[in-house]
Amino acid sequence: MKMRKKSDLPTKICPVCGRPFTWRKKWERDWDNVVYCSDRCRREGR
Repeated sequence: MKMRKKSDLPTKICPVCGRPFTWRKKWERDWDNVVYCSDRCRREGR
C-alpha cells in the first residue's frame, strides 16, 4: 500500500459504539475481517 493521506484511508463504523474508525497498518492483512474499533468494543459486543 502506498502512502496516503489520512482522509483517503478506508473507514468502517463500529457496531458497538457507532463511531467511525479508519484503516490501520496492523489490520493490513485482514481489514475485511475487522469489525470492532477496539478490544473494549469487541468484549462488549458479545
